[in-house]
Formats: sequence, C-alpha cells, structure tokens
Amino acid sequence: MYRERLWTMRQYSGYGSAEATNERFNFLISQGQTGLSVAFDLPTQLGYDSDSERAQGEVGRVGVPISTIANMQALVRGIDLGNVSTSMTINATAAIMLAMYVSVGDIRGVPLNKLRGTTQNDILKEYIARNTYIFPPEQSLRLATDLIEFCAQKMPSWHPISISGYHIRESGATAIQELAYAFANAKEYVRSCMQRGLDIDWFAPHLSFFFASHNDFIEEIAKFRAARRIWAHIMREEFHAKNPESLKLRFHTQTSGETLTAQQPLNNVVRVTLQALAAVLGGTQSLHTNSMDEALALPTEEAVKVALRTQQIIAYESGVTQTADPLGGSYYLEILTRDLEKAALSEIETVDKMGGSVKAIQKGYIQAQIRESAFKQQMDIENGRKKLVGVNILKDPKPYRIKIHRINASSVRKQISTVKTFKRKRNKSHVDRSLRKLENALAGTQNVVPFIITAVRERATTGEISDIVREAYGEFHPKTII
Repeated sequence: MYRERLWTMRQYSGYGSAEATNERFNFLISQGQTGLSVAFDLPTQLGYDSDSERAQGEVGRVGVPISTIANMQALVRGIDLGNVSTSMTINATAAIMLAMYVSVGDIRGVPLNKLRGTTQNDILKEYIARNTYIFPPEQSLRLATDLIEFCAQKMPSWHPISISGYHIRESGATAIQELAYAFANAKEYVRSCMQRGLDIDWFAPHLSFFFASHNDFIEEIAKFRAARRIWAHIMREEFHAKNPESLKLRFHTQTSGETLTAQQPLNNVVRVTLQALAAVLGGTQSLHTNSMDEALALPTEEAVKVALRTQQIIAYESGVTQTADPLGGSYYLEILTRDLEKAALSEIETVDKMGGSVKAIQKGYIQAQIRESAFKQQMDIENGRKKLVGVNILKDPKPYRIKIHRINASSVRKQISTVKTFKRKRNKSHVDRSLRKLENALAGTQNVVPFIITAVRERATTGEISDIVREAYGEFHPKTII
C-alpha cells in the first residue's frame, strides 16, 4: 500500500534581519524545499518592537524580527506566497504575524483562500514549557480561538494552530507526558471552540499537531502511532465527531534540539538521521531536521544544507516512504504502541479530573511533573545510567573546532533604524484610529483577528498592537511553584 499522505519537507529559516532570512528562504527553495518554517526573535514573540528598550540585546538572536508590515514584505520578497506553505513558530503574537502575512498577500494579489501554511498559536504550552506568553491563560485562549475561527472561515488551506508536544518534550518530559499534555491542551482548544458554538466537524479538520522525535528509535515510532489512536479516540468518543477528517491526526515533526551535543557536533548528524527516520516510519506528514551545530549557535548555511539533505535522502533513496506503516505488525512495536497509548490516556484523565489543562497549569501540576522528569533524566546522564556518546562516554581529549554562525551587529542596527523610520513616515492618526477599534473589539465578544489585520494595514506595529492587548488583558505573572 502506498503511503496516503503529503510529506512536506521543511527547514528552519529565521535569524538576523528579514533580508538575511529572505536569502535563506531562497537558498532552501533552490535546494528543492517545498515548505518553509520561520522562527521569530524573542522581542517579536513577546510583543515588543525592535526599537524598544525591552528588545535590547535580543533583536534577531533566535529568529527573525518582525515589527512592521515592511519587515514581513522583506521576509518573503521574491517568494510566491500562493505556492509555498509557510509555517510560523509564533504563539502570543500569532494573530499579529498572520495579519502581516495576510496583508502582504493582499498587496501581492494573493487571496486569503490561496494562502497555505500554519501558525503555531499554541499558547497553553507556553505556560508549561517555553514561557513566551504575554497575557493570562483565559484571555490568551480567547485569542487563540479567534484565530482558529477566522482561519476556518476565511483560510481553508491554513492550519490556525499547531498543538505542540515538541516544546513539552524538549523541556524534559517523557514520551508519555509529551502525548498526554499536548492532547490535554488540544481538548481545551476544542472545548473553547465548541463553547463558541462552532461545529466540531467544521473546525477539527483544520487542527494540526507538532511533535518531537528523540533518540529512542522504536519508542518514537510507537509514540507517533499511539498519537493517532489517541486523537481518533478523543474526537470520536469524547467530542462525538462524525466526519472522518475530524479523526485524522495531522502532524509535523522536528528532530530534537535538546538531544544535540556541543561535544563532537558531527555526531549530531547521526542523531538527526535516526530521529528523522523514526518520524517518517511513524507516519509524520511534515518534517524538519535540525542542524548539527545548533547546540553551539544558530546554524551555518553548510549545516542547514546537510540537515536538508538528510531528509531528502530518506525521502528519495531509503524506500521507507512506499508504505503507510512499514513496521506495523512488529510484536515489540505493537506492544509499545499499546502501552504508550494506555499510559498517555491515563495521564490525560488525571488532568481532566483537575478541570482540564488550564486548571492543571494554574495549579502547577503539569510543570511539576515535567520538572521531576527533567531532573531524573539529567541525573541519569550525570550518573552514567543514560549514555551520551562524546559527553559521558567515548569522549575526545581535544575539543572539535567547528565554524559557527554569528549575528552581524550591523544588521541589528539596520533593523532598529528601519523600524524607527517606518514609524516616522506613516499617518499616526490612522494608526491610532485602528488601534481604538481593536481596543473596543477586545472589550466585547467579536472576533478580533479582522481588527488586527486592519491595524496592520494602517501600519500599526507588533509592539503597538500588543500594547493595546496588554491594556485590555494585562500581563500574566505566574505564582512561584516550589
């Protein structure tokens, strides 16, 4: 049986200035790329413009800075938005980044229904794993739901949310916890949409997921197989979905950054290959392979190319993509799949008894479980129970020297200057009027995404729009969890 799925190759592409990232986009397209992922820098993720005092030292460091629609235009210059699927790793400001992308598409004559891609938009896992949240959980959930509703209505080829187990796993969770807490979060999003009156079979086919692939080869394959069974069970038994499309688990996989080592970085090529192969054998529809030098810095062009070639060799040379479930029927794999499914469902039930993942997050339960798991894993490494080649066994006496990528300080200065110039040249009264309309929408029950799009088109910035939401909702400051 041939594999009935779309396997989209993706490669991370986001660092430095928008112009630098655009160069990498075009490089990847020239290398046979069919999907592109962009990461945003911390100021953009946290709702600050590049010229903000709060952004100092972080502009362009872990992704591309997008403060203005002009930045977004530079980011995708020369790229056919109607034919490329773009994945955005963004959460608290997801609606703003989508609004900028949509607005650039409009300028280019690409209608909403032709844009393809994904916004991560999974704010709940931020409170668990990454901490790049801005607003309180309940209000953030409202914004995430608005984006899901808007895309389901206007953008049928866009996945408005990528519910992420990846960051949960990378923060120290086990495979079981990755599944359990990702699906517990997913249930919160589904309930929020249904409470708004949305039909499950209307919006569920637009939901997507994002998982990590770690080093335990067989366990990871089993995890992906268990994930499909768990999601189908939740949709059918708990939410009573009727449409077969609602039961399908659409997921992207990224190899694990947490497992990469600064020691003997060339070994990471092997780790990434095994992790990528596990994802493919487990049935992923979309794949990103990390670069061998990411334990040291943002990847170099050469490292990115090796990572991309890794998945292309798997796709075109290995033969593993010819069947839907190549290892199905293996006794060990089937037993492990069953055990992971059972354990994950049990942990989901524990979260449900607390009132759902929002309540469990507020109580600190999920964070505490992951913290305990992360501590145990670290102790296993330090005590030698878990062996890492080049780290606690088979170490080299001399460190391996590898070229690393460094951010050009001039590109940061240029970005800040560009944002300041952009603000000076626009019609501020138009900006203010659009922001007041957004403020009114936030106080009511209307979907706020159209108001954010209008603000972007009137040349409001990421920071200005975020500040309006801050004024309406406040910022979230978690209680200290001991």
